This record gives sequence, structure tokens and C-alpha cells, in this order.
Amino acid sequence: MSDKLALDVQNLSVSFPMRGRGADGRRRALLAVDNVNFSIARGKTLGIVGESGSGKTTAAMAVARLVPKLAGNITIDGIDFGTLDNEALRQARQRIQIIFQDPYSSLNPRLRAGEIVREPLVYAGETSRAEQDRIIDELFEAVGLRPEQKALFPHQFSGGQRQRIGIARALSTRPSLIICDEPVSALDVAVQAQILNLLKSLQGQFGLTYLFISHDLGVVQHMCDDIAVMYMGQFMEYADRKSFFAAPRHPYSQALLDAVPTIDIGAQPAGGKLVDGEIPDLTLPQTGCRFASRCPHARDVCNGGVPQLQDWPGSTGHRLACHLTGTFATS
Repeated sequence: MSDKLALDVQNLSVSFPMRGRGADGRRRALLAVDNVNFSIARGKTLGIVGESGSGKTTAAMAVARLVPKLAGNITIDGIDFGTLDNEALRQARQRIQIIFQDPYSSLNPRLRAGEIVREPLVYAGETSRAEQDRIIDELFEAVGLRPEQKALFPHQFSGGQRQRIGIARALSTRPSLIICDEPVSALDVAVQAQILNLLKSLQGQFGLTYLFISHDLGVVQHMCDDIAVMYMGQFMEYADRKSFFAAPRHPYSQALLDAVPTIDIGAQPAGGKLVDGEIPDLTLPQTGCRFASRCPHARDVCNGGVPQLQDWPGSTGHRLACHLTGTFATS
């Protein structure tokens, strides 16, 4: 792993056991993440986008070792997270924190705001009470909360303020990597912009690296340096922000963008159903492209093997997993 990378993930797969057995007598399992690879340079943001159920949050939780992986290597700041025992993992987890989607349920309602931010510091066990107080004061100021608000309970805050508490908690151990799991999707639109701008500001202030999970392409365009499009546990496209939004190459990426509502009167209606077609059953072995059943360009070859990410002809770093790379027109 290059010392310029905060996170390097290779061949990550995650499987969840299910009730019952298949036709072959084996226990059924759902392959939620299937052999994905990604990395994030220090101080940068990678966005993973896709529909609900695409596996993006599962992949992120596997990085934090909150769900067990079936296979793969996860390296954070040069440390192989997959081989750590419980004590080593407890120490190493200070390097990675999570900002959760729901600011209402992610905070302990019985703790005051200051104590919520203190919890990770107590768990780390490396600072005195006085030092913890100093860090808490510093973080409340950094996220735009007043000192006297430390004594309030979560129900006394607005949704945006609760998410600011969650952000302060995530910053408390001075992590290098923060997983942002749909951090604004539960907030009002006006508040979303404030939280996104705060996250951008804190990234520069603290030198943070973000793994940003979202279904909102507008949010991703504002926040992310690179974008990975995920469908049914696999990456369909991987590109830098400028290349992706200038010319999305994969049919699924195009469908995601076409589904975004527009106020352009002359544009085609958008914001409805994404694409028609049958969604594959991930409890069964997959022999072809997982998007083939919904793809308007699908041909027989698409069912003959799983496509691998490869560079789009004439580009460097803009990759897509498609058997028909370069053979269909893009918009």
C-alpha cells in the first residue's frame, strides 16, 4: 500500500447466511458485496453511489469491521485491519469513525451531548478528564455548537444539530478516515447544504479522508473527488468526478442520472422509475453481468460471464464493467 493512501481495499466480499437450503442442499447465502476493489488517497473523498440494496453501506461497514467479510484485504493507514485481534482492533479503530445516516437514532437519548462526544475518548482510554474536556470544547466549536449546549440531551436539538453532535463524536479520536453513511439524507434540504459545507470545511481543517455513501448524485457531485457506482454488490463504473459527470459511460450510471428530477421544462420527464427489468437473485450463482436483465443494450454476451472493470478506450482511470465497452453510444 502506498503511503499516500488512507484506505486500500482489495477483493472485498461480504456474504450473509439465510434460512433454508438451495436446490443443491447447501445453506443459502446472499452475496451482498462481490469482489470489489477501491482506494482513497489521503485527504480525498470517494463516493459510492447506487440504489437501495446495492451493497454500498455493507461494503463500508465491512471496512470498519462492523460486519464480517467473506474475503478480501482492508488496509487503513498501512495497517491490515483484517488480521487484528480484539485489543489491537480496539486501538486501531481510533483511526476510523462513522457518521451515521439517522441523527435521531444514532445518539444515546440518556446522555447529554458533551458525554456523547466524550464516549469514544473514554473507550480509547488515553486521555485525562481535563484533556477530554478540552477536546470536547474544541470540537463543539468546530462543528458550530455553543459550549452551553454540552449539557443538553439529544431531544433538545434539531435534526441538523444532532448530526453536528454525531460529527463531533466522529472527530473525537482524531481519525484519518471517516465513513459518511448517507449523512444528510434524513435532514431537510436547507440543513443538508449546511452539513455538507461543514464536512468540506472540517476535511480541510483536520486533513480527513472520507468514504462517502449516498444515493443522491447531487450530493456526491458536491462532495466527492472520485465516484464508484455500485449495483447488486459489484462496481459498474469507477471514475473521477469530472469525467463521470461529463460523460457517464455505464448504462446503469446513465439511468441513475436520468432518474434525477429536473426543472428544465424542455427536458424529458425524470425522477420516476429507474429502469424496468428483473433484479437478479443474489442467493444464486451469477453467471453474467448483473445489470443485463435491466440494460437497454444487453446482448447474449452479457450473460456469458461477469465483466471486469476496465479502462474506457482512450481514457485513463475511467473504468467500467461492461462486455460492450466502447460499442454503444453514450449521452
